[in-house]
Amino acid sequence: MPTQKDQNSQLSLLIELLKKLLNHFHNLLLYFPILWITVIVGIIVYSSLQAISSPSSLTVQSVSQLFFVTSPPPIPSPSFQENGLEKFLKPTKNIMHGMEDNELLWRASMDPKIRGYPYPRIPKVAFMFLTWGPLPLAPLWERFFRGHEGLFTIYVHTNSSYDEFMLQGSVFYGRRIPSKRVDWGNANMVEAERRLLANALLDINNERFILLSESCIPLFNFTTIYSFLIDSTQSHVDSYDLPIGCVRYDRRMYPHIHMHHWRKGSQWFELDRAMALEVVSDTIYWPIFKAYSRYPDEHYIPTLFNMRLRLGSRNANRTLTWTDWRKRRAHPRLFGEWEVNVEFLEWLRMKSVGDCEKNGENKIKFCFLFARKFSSTTLDKLLRLASTVMYF
Repeated sequence: MPTQKDQNSQLSLLIELLKKLLNHFHNLLLYFPILWITVIVGIIVYSSLQAISSPSSLTVQSVSQLFFVTSPPPIPSPSFQENGLEKFLKPTKNIMHGMEDNELLWRASMDPKIRGYPYPRIPKVAFMFLTWGPLPLAPLWERFFRGHEGLFTIYVHTNSSYDEFMLQGSVFYGRRIPSKRVDWGNANMVEAERRLLANALLDINNERFILLSESCIPLFNFTTIYSFLIDSTQSHVDSYDLPIGCVRYDRRMYPHIHMHHWRKGSQWFELDRAMALEVVSDTIYWPIFKAYSRYPDEHYIPTLFNMRLRLGSRNANRTLTWTDWRKRRAHPRLFGEWEVNVEFLEWLRMKSVGDCEKNGENKIKFCFLFARKFSSTTLDKLLRLASTVMYF
């Protein structure tokens, strides 16, 4: 065991060693003044930390933030592909959505006031099919549309009870809109038409809007029909003051709708974008029609255009869809397989090319672009004759 004397000797040596170290440290500080500044800064920082936080709450990250001044993280600039104009313009492949009718019509009624477009716009034709269920003539329309992608859009409204639809790869795949029940001659038929227009208006590139049924066929190829519609300065809506129409007028519509305003016309219309916007944004006259009108599908749009829009030359006052009403029945003639042949189709096409007396313009080349009603049994013959008669 070391004696007291040995312990005192060791302590003396340790004290001498510490004095030498302090002396060296003192000399080092004299030759490097910046260390003094560092010590002072450290003392200040330590004091600040003590004032704002308890020692247990300090972290390496909080201390480092006091020593290094960093700018806030930059806000990422929006990608044109993801968040810019292209996303706004690009329609979705599947057009199903969860909007109620009032929400859909409100959204569709929005229209830019600036008439020019800040991008190279290619106008499209919206083909709107109002059907009871399936599309038996879909293969014929597939051939009609083939090779013209980007120039058309398709919208299908069918009864909500109908579940089956087109397979992937068809031009009709994913083109069914949220649909509700439709009854012949009922107000819900016009609601379906407005629903179709509203969905089609969501695509800003749609310029023309044609209403078709599952029994309609095109009489000419796509290029001919597209060129006629895009170059037209008129919409095509029947709007006539006929005695049968006046019989259906309900005096409870007065004073908003007068007898002399009342018009009748074909349900199968074609509208430009401005006219389509007028139909979906109407909140004054449609509620009256819905409450009191019989067969509003034949009266609502013809009367609306006559009364509110004062169209004049903006409406050709005729339909583009030929229908055989020659027997004056409640429903038009339905054509079957035995009636479809080269002569019949050529007769329809020649009938479509004329002076269009209803329009009063001799420069119009085509009176009709489509025809109805064709049963499902006519499909095979129509497909065989499409390339030689209708040229598609």
